[in-house]
Amino acid sequence: MAVVSAPRVVPGFEHVRRFWKPDFDSYVAKILPGEYYVTRGGEWIVTVLGSCVSACIRDPKAGVGGMNHFMLPDNNREKWGHTDVDLAHRYGSYAMEHMINDILKLGADRTRLEVKIVGGGKILAQMTDIGDRNIAFVREYLQREGFLIAGEDVAGPHPRKVYYDVLTGRVRVKKLPAQSRESIAVEELGYQRVIETKKVTGDVELF
Repeated sequence: MAVVSAPRVVPGFEHVRRFWKPDFDSYVAKILPGEYYVTRGGEWIVTVLGSCVSACIRDPKAGVGGMNHFMLPDNNREKWGHTDVDLAHRYGSYAMEHMINDILKLGADRTRLEVKIVGGGKILAQMTDIGDRNIAFVREYLQREGFLIAGEDVAGPHPRKVYYDVLTGRVRVKKLPAQSRESIAVEELGYQRVIETKKVTGDVELF
């Protein structure tokens, strides 16, 4: 089948790489650690997860949604102080709320949002419980905000390649081979170093 024109990108997401995937017969938008992407549909979203997590969120009626890719900062101590935990949770809330707000701006209704979560693996034995903390944060956040989890594929030793279609709500998860763990871990540790040097400022309220 001939390649069709790419769906119109939502303003503000022009930097995200999109490409035609013949076996999906669709365009795919690839997000990296620390990114999220929202769309009016007609394309899939893909990312690769190790200990990071992704929330896949959509409004089935409005046909809009998005996916993020993030982890909580880790101060590399065996025990976190209250300040460290607060800052980490604030970063996680920031990662969730900005995407949700952008989905709502596309016409979604907060009461109809469907949420699925993926990731949070322990891909290297020497890594801390980062994946478990990421999973726990997302579950607690969604419960606090009144969202139900429609499905999840989390934890375990495998990295994952995740594809998400906001129109159907379908999530395709491919468990990646062991030899990919180290390269994914290196990428995530680099992302972790970046977020530990940043400060999240300001409060975000959901519409």
